[in-house]
Amino acid sequence: MNKEQQERRKKSPVQIRNKKASFEYTFVDTYTAGIALTGTEIKSIRNGKASLVDSFCVIYKGEVWVKGMNISPYFYGSYSNHEARRDRKLLLTKREIHRLEEDSKQIGFTIVPTLLFIDEHGRAKLDIALAKGKHEFDKRQTLREKQDKREMDRAMKHY
Repeated sequence: MNKEQQERRKKSPVQIRNKKASFEYTFVDTYTAGIALTGTEIKSIRNGKASLVDSFCVIYKGEVWVKGMNISPYFYGSYSNHEARRDRKLLLTKREIHRLEEDSKQIGFTIVPTLLFIDEHGRAKLDIALAKGKHEFDKRQTLREKQDKREMDRAMKHY
């Protein structure tokens, strides 16, 4: 991910993160994918009514699908509202899908959504990562590093 992409993500009005994923997994490679959505789903995302907790990606018949992503029904949706936890298709190039499929076949690797955001054109995008599960001692190390960083930031504020 280059600097320009990071700047665009920071400017996004909606940023829904999967905080649990960075604790549970080590990210090996990241991709940005579009999402095939209905009209009421994009309206709910723009209102920030989505969650990536317990969501994961699968590759089925050459297509990448995100499962378990919760997008709350749109308040003004009436009869055309969507199902909250339906499977949603991710839009990636064939080359990216093939690379993800090959890498995720290795033992211990999975595909996890990390960030849902709105790009500069108003489209919903999902950052996904090829991830390897952490062991218990890796999780403790991550917590220790976060705590040390927090303490260093506090110490710097006092000076």
